[in-house]
Parts: sequence; structure tokens; C-alpha cells
Amino acid sequence: MTARQRVQALLCAGALALLAVAAVGDRFWLQLFGKAMITCIFAISLDLLVGYAGLVSLAHAAFFGLSAYALAGLTNRLQLVNPLLTLPLALAAAALAALCIGWLSLRAAGVYFIMVTLAFTQMLFYLFSEAPWFGGSDGLYLSQKPLLSILGRPLLDLGNRTAAYLFIFAALVLSYFFLSRLLRAPFGRVLAGIRGNEQRTRALGFSTARYKLTAFVIAGAVAGLAGYLDAALYGFVNPAELGWRQSGLLLMTVLLGGRGTLYGPILGAFLLTFLEHYGARLTDHSSALIGAVVILVVLFLPRGVAGLVERGGRG
Repeated sequence: MTARQRVQALLCAGALALLAVAAVGDRFWLQLFGKAMITCIFAISLDLLVGYAGLVSLAHAAFFGLSAYALAGLTNRLQLVNPLLTLPLALAAAALAALCIGWLSLRAAGVYFIMVTLAFTQMLFYLFSEAPWFGGSDGLYLSQKPLLSILGRPLLDLGNRTAAYLFIFAALVLSYFFLSRLLRAPFGRVLAGIRGNEQRTRALGFSTARYKLTAFVIAGAVAGLAGYLDAALYGFVNPAELGWRQSGLLLMTVLLGGRGTLYGPILGAFLLTFLEHYGARLTDHSSALIGAVVILVVLFLPRGVAGLVERGGRG
């Protein structure tokens, strides 16, 4: 079995297992795996930048949080609960923020790019933390979770745990296929060229700045999808979702799973979810346990957990 076949089999088995959770899982497992799948969407969106475009961004949490706050604002202020309206608007808010932040940040390169993105996410974090109309440091509750109904009959109620779980599952599958097709297209090949040698790619006639900005906006929109789903799942948004800690944890998730693979960050997201959950049961110092696991992975699995799959495929 080749590495590609092994990955496909692993993804299919994982998808079936996640569907089985919807059939037999209780409230706790639906919420735990729902959160894990949201983290998967969030992680693969960052992998588009880190793993394929070579852009290490610490502003990714900003798009996640802005989309969540956009849903809260649309629901609480305008009483919009139809996901056919709120989801595109929330994604548009995240994409617009990514366009503005990316256009400014991409003028810098290397460590300066990282610091500029960090500055933007911290600026937004303090803005939302200190603004009373955003709920301040306490955050906001959604007055109602997204609901799609026709003639009074609910077709999609994200207030229902199972419906929300299946909606998140569908969003993860669609996000993965969208990004995988995008990266197999000429656009993805250009991104790989930019990561490998941007000057040579520019010399071939490609506008590398435009490609990087486009990737930044697409990644921001997908991160916005994760933020929307998180707000819909928990019915609550908090400024901590916009902070640098969230971006740093996400970057660690991508590196833990294996950057530049798409499926690697998914493995990293589930691994980190279980480490956080069961580590808290084993010790009061669960963060130290997670840090130790990350150090071991970096030392012995330079390609992350995904490297085990690739190695098994070669064997």
C-alpha cells in the first residue's frame, strides 16, 4: 500500500468513526469531537499559509474571532438567525479582515511579517476586550443559535446537538476537499514555487504578491468558517479567541501534525484535543505534558505525526 492509499484509508476510516459518534455519542462526545473538527478546519486553513505558501502568520486567530463576533452581532443586534445569511456575512467579514491585514503585512517578510501579524491580532484582542459594546472581557452570548426553517418547519437547527455536529462534519469534509483541489490546481503549484524560491517564481512571470495575498484571504475565510461554527456550537464568543495564544496554539497544532500535508494538521488537532482532555485528568500540569509531547515530536518526527503515515506507506 502506497503512502497516498494509506492516507486515503485513514481519512475514510476517520470519517466513518466521526459519523458513528453522531449515531451513538452522548452530549459530551458530540461536543468534544465537534470542537476537535472545528480545530481541524482552523488548522488546515493555517496550513495553507505555513505549509504551502511558506507564510508563518500569527494573525490567524483574528479571522476566527472576527467571524464569531460577526455571528453574535448579526444574531443579537439584527435578529438574523438564518445560516444562509449569517454564514456568508461572517465569512465575508473574515475575508475582508484578511484582505486588509494581508495587504499590509505582506509588505514585510520573514520575522518582520510574523511580528506585524502578531501586532494586528493583539490590537484586535485589546479592542474587543475593552469595548463594552462587544461585551468587554466577558464576551457575548448568542441570543439564538443559527436556525433555517421554511414555513415554520426547521430544516437546520444548530441548537440541536446532533444537527450541529453533522453540520460541522460536513463543513470539515467540504473544507478539506476544497483546499486539496485548490492545492492540486495551478494556483497551488505556484504557491509551492513561492515557498521554494520566490525570486525564481517571480522571474517566471508570476505576481507572487498577488498569489500570497489571495492565499491569505482564502485561509482567513476558512478560519472564519471555523470561528462561525465555534460560536454556533457553544453559543458564546470571547476576546480570548482573537489573542496570540490562540494563534500560537494553532501553529503548534499544524507543526505537531505535519505541515504541508493538510491531513497532518487534522491528526494534530485530534491529538491535541485528546492530550488536553486526558492530560487534565492525569495531572494538574497538563500544559507541561503537551509541551513535552510537542518537543518529542519535533525531535523524533520532523514531519510531524503525518511522518508516521508516510513512513508506514513506504514500508
